[in-house]
This record gives sequence, C-alpha cells and structure tokens, in this order.
Amino acid sequence: MNSKENRAILEMLLCATLWSIAGILFKLIPWNGFAVAGMRSLVAGITIYVSMRLMGFRYVLNRRTLAAGFFSGCTYLCFTVANKLTTSANAIVLQFTSPIFIIIYSVIFFGVKPKKRDLIVVLATLAGISLFFFDQLKPGYLLGNFVAIAAGMFMAGMYVAVGEIEEEERFSGILNGQILTFLVGFPFFLATKPEITPTAIAALVTLGVFQLGLSYVLYVKASRYCPPLFCCLLGAIEPLLNPVWVFLFNGEKPGIFALLGAVVVIASITIWSVTAPAAETT
Repeated sequence: MNSKENRAILEMLLCATLWSIAGILFKLIPWNGFAVAGMRSLVAGITIYVSMRLMGFRYVLNRRTLAAGFFSGCTYLCFTVANKLTTSANAIVLQFTSPIFIIIYSVIFFGVKPKKRDLIVVLATLAGISLFFFDQLKPGYLLGNFVAIAAGMFMAGMYVAVGEIEEEERFSGILNGQILTFLVGFPFFLATKPEITPTAIAALVTLGVFQLGLSYVLYVKASRYCPPLFCCLLGAIEPLLNPVWVFLFNGEKPGIFALLGAVVVIASITIWSVTAPAAETT
C-alpha cells in the first residue's frame, strides 16, 4: 500500500474510535431515541458543514447525494433507537452484520461476484465480534434487535453509496443524512419535552461534534482510498473499543471471550488488508 492508502486506514481507524464512544454517552441522555438522534444530528450537521467550508467544498444536491443521505440518515436513526430498545452490545454487534449486506448489494446491484478471501474475512470478523460480546448478548429485546439489524442494512447501503461518488458529493451526502435525521427527530424532541440537564447537553454536544461530526469527516476522507468493504471491516474496531470505555468508566472487565474475539477480529482484518492486491485497495 502507498502512503495515501496508509493514511486512509489511519483515518478510518480514528473514525471508528470516535464512533465507539456512542454507547457510553447515550446512557447519559435519558431522552426518546428519535429525539436524541435528531438533536445529535443537528450538532453533527453544523460540524460537518463548517468542516466542508474550511476545506473549500460546496454543498451539492443531486440524486447521488440524496441516496447517500437517505442511507446514512436511516443508519443514524436506527442505531440510536436500537440503543434505547436493546442493550448497547446487541445494537453494536447486530449493526455489524453490514459487511454481509455489502456483499449482497454488490452481487445484486453491481453483479460483482464475491471473492473467497472477502467472504472468509467477513465471517471471521463477525465470529470475532460475536465472541467479544458472548457474555453480554441478551435475549428479550426482539424489536430493538431487528432495528439494529436494519441499521446494519442501511449502514451497508451508506458505505456503497458514499463509495461510488466524488469527495464533494460524499460530504454533501453525509450532510444530507444529518438533515434527514434532524427533520425526523426534532418533532419527537418537541413532543416528548425531555429534561434538559448539563450532563445531557454535554453528552449530546460530544456526540454531535466528535462521535458523529468529525468522525464522518474522517470517514469521507478515508473513503477516497478505501473501498466500501475495506472501510466497513476497519470500522469493526468500534465494537471492540465500546467495552473498553465501559471498563474505564464503569469498571466492567472484559472476559476471556472478549480478549479472544479481539484477537480474531484484529488478526483477520490485518491479514486481509496486508495481503490484499493493490487494485483492491484503491
């Protein structure tokens, strides 16, 4: 890999690291899930727009940016709501069915036959994530689990849609996703009249600026040199780091399955990325 590809990998890993703080911060905001999603995206949208202007990008509205906005907005909504309807572990693990859906979409819409090595790394990554949360996955959250799987489906669509357009359109598409999420969530914020506390506001601003705003700036930059499946697999660091924050802030120690799962995921993605032909990573 060249220096641009290596930088893109680092950008995607930093992006996933910022994504991973969602679970611990969501717990600090006792609001309706749609209300949280809407107000988080308001802050994130402002952050992304300011970043676009600083980098000299203009806002573009066309069919491609609307499609990217639809998939990204639905991802934000489903993931936030899933965190309110099921456990954080369930929401994160089930959302990371997205690599499977990327392969399915590639076959159906682009006629791309999946490579054996891609299928192997996807299955290995999912197995590792499942091991990591073996002690935490809980039954009894059927609706939330389905919403989390829907988040995975939309996330896969986002990776594919954003990966097919130019950088200026990518930023515009991600911004459209924030606008859509805000428009859906704001009525719930007004209707539920949530309690506004300093803790909730601080958590919301942190989520909007860092976890959803700057993280997606990094994702858009990374997607220039990382294909959709590669970005998605690198994003698997998110579920690995989520329990780390829980351990640091709540004192919950990961078990042997968690450590084993982390080894499986990191080893699988590392081997896959290092052995990938150059044409597959540009």
